[in-house]
Amino acid sequence: MTVSGAIDCDVHPALANTDALLPYLDEYWREMVAIRTVENLDLGSYPPAVPLAGRPDWRPQRGKPGSDLALLQRDALDAFGTRFAICNTLYGGPYLPNDDFAAALARAMNDWTTKEWLDRDPRLRASIVIAPENPELAVDEINRVAPDRRFVQIMVLAAGERPLGKRSYWPIYRAAEKHGLPIGIHAGSSFRHPPTSLGWGSYYLEDYVAHAQSFQSQLLSLVAEGVFVEFPLLKVVLIESGITWLPAFLWRFDKTWRGIRTETPWVDRPPTQIVRDHVRLTLQPVDEPPEQARFERLLDHIGSEDMILFSTDYPHWQFDGGDVLPEGLSPQHRRKIMIDNPLQTYPRLAETRQEAVT
Repeated sequence: MTVSGAIDCDVHPALANTDALLPYLDEYWREMVAIRTVENLDLGSYPPAVPLAGRPDWRPQRGKPGSDLALLQRDALDAFGTRFAICNTLYGGPYLPNDDFAAALARAMNDWTTKEWLDRDPRLRASIVIAPENPELAVDEINRVAPDRRFVQIMVLAAGERPLGKRSYWPIYRAAEKHGLPIGIHAGSSFRHPPTSLGWGSYYLEDYVAHAQSFQSQLLSLVAEGVFVEFPLLKVVLIESGITWLPAFLWRFDKTWRGIRTETPWVDRPPTQIVRDHVRLTLQPVDEPPEQARFERLLDHIGSEDMILFSTDYPHWQFDGGDVLPEGLSPQHRRKIMIDNPLQTYPRLAETRQEAVT
């Protein structure tokens, strides 16, 4: 069961490789791609052939899952009665150590998303891709793309170079607040640091599950470093973070803060309150417990009906058929997750929706 007019906060158009960006790079960077022999370079986060990368019924006959607009329209938009879907393009180019090359690839990705996806279906919206390790260039790209109101968010990866609360990143948040754009932190890594505090694991399974630690570390950093005090209008969306870790994390955060709060006087209220006001989480992949009653208890522990946003995570394999929502949600809660919460999180969606109505 879904709700007509749903807002899908996480779908993934597939960028096959660097060659797909060549038409959107200027002559100098096209030459650099050739000189560096990085044609056909695939910097995607998912091994494309593993089952997790695409549901069997969502895979195209050729190419990567998510590469076919017609299939996305059929399977992710029409199937769920979607009013808007936010495209989050995952590709490692913006995390290359060469700041200028990374920024050029981010720019090309945004232009590719506009031309190949947004211009071809009015239901699609997108996140601005930036190369965050050079905040000056990142702000330039935000300012360049933000006038296109179809871009509704700024996206970074959960496991980059440093904790995202560090003040070197604050110019990005200042630009986000200026343009009314949330920061979307998506599962993914620059792969220059291990995903665990103990070093590198051996298997993709370890990397995937350990990403919950990256989200916890980033959330801890954003609150403790005072980002939401400095930018009181800023919203952050944790995308593909899971949700079951959140209550225990917040309980530990609150308890410890009470004991050492003199170190961070700008955190002037319990961290749980700050997180409930400023942070949202996408639904899929939902790590729900097997019993319906336990999931309802989990939502009670989170303590807010405003924090969960509908997402399919198309084309990744997170659920079967049309069962994108956990069982046991009331009709009112379904509507909040699928429509009301996304509209409150993304001001540009509410603005566009109103324009369509009038």
